[in-house]
Amino acid sequence: MDIRPEREAADPGLSAITRERRQLIGLAYRLLGSLTEAEDAVQEACARWYALPGPRREAVASPGAWLTTVTGRICLDLLGSARARRERYVGEWVPEPLPDGTEWPAGRAGGGGGDPADLVALDESVDMAFLVVLEAMTPAERVAFILHDVFRYPFTEVAAIVDRTPAACRQLASSARRRVRAARAPAVPAGERARIVRDFKQAWEAQDIAALVGLLDPGATMTADGGGRAGAVLRPVVGAERIARHLLGLAARAPGRTLLERSVNGRPGLVAQQGGATMTVAAFEVADGRITRIWAVRNPEKLRAWGTPSSASGVRTEEGAAEGAGAEG
Repeated sequence: MDIRPEREAADPGLSAITRERRQLIGLAYRLLGSLTEAEDAVQEACARWYALPGPRREAVASPGAWLTTVTGRICLDLLGSARARRERYVGEWVPEPLPDGTEWPAGRAGGGGGDPADLVALDESVDMAFLVVLEAMTPAERVAFILHDVFRYPFTEVAAIVDRTPAACRQLASSARRRVRAARAPAVPAGERARIVRDFKQAWEAQDIAALVGLLDPGATMTADGGGRAGAVLRPVVGAERIARHLLGLAARAPGRTLLERSVNGRPGLVAQQGGATMTVAAFEVADGRITRIWAVRNPEKLRAWGTPSSASGVRTEEGAAEGAGAEG
């Protein structure tokens, strides 16, 4: 017998949590660029709801709006502290990649609330290129822009979250919008994007340097994120030939590696596995028929949604990460 309807009728907050969970997780992920931190932020918002005295909870006209406001404030605080954490991060920081719902490992998220990755709608606002642009914004810009332009919250409600006037929030969102427009590449049909990524995979497997160079824009950039926990280059690799030679070096050092075509943040990407374990998830930006950006996530803390075993997360120092860059899968 399912007693949830009775519980939700007795507690409108529980009903709001159940109903709003997808939006809350989606909001927090877009704000933080981390599914793990998004889960924590939503959990903290729920804990604060239940910490309210009963009469105060009953007086809240819209529990869903209350939870959104609190989640937004928690994320705003986390974004402020994230800048300091990123300065201590080993190597480059890349947002946590998301699989589609079919790739989420069974049993990853307990509690019956749905798998967190499956709760994030995979639209253009979670495209890796979009998330990277968000990283360049101030915390207030990011919150105002995501709440208003993505989730369609009026500036009067955004103002209550970021503690600014509605007019100031309008300016923040406008500034963020200009950043997005300046960085956005022309739209590429999904079929063409998938074909280019597939051709790239085949050229890499064949160790065909000419084909790889031909698929990469001359000014292409590859950014790897090992976080000091997996071998990865500490700085971006720039230039088609340099990227191609680097990739061929990786292939030579990783015999038995398997490349799989997978959806990464709703776009065609590649997953590198070794012995059945996911070692790397790569997202791509494509423009004018060539790959312009590659983001390769190797930090096992960011690959939990891809079924990476915890044994893969041995901590390395910065020197160790640099020495292990050639072992990247």
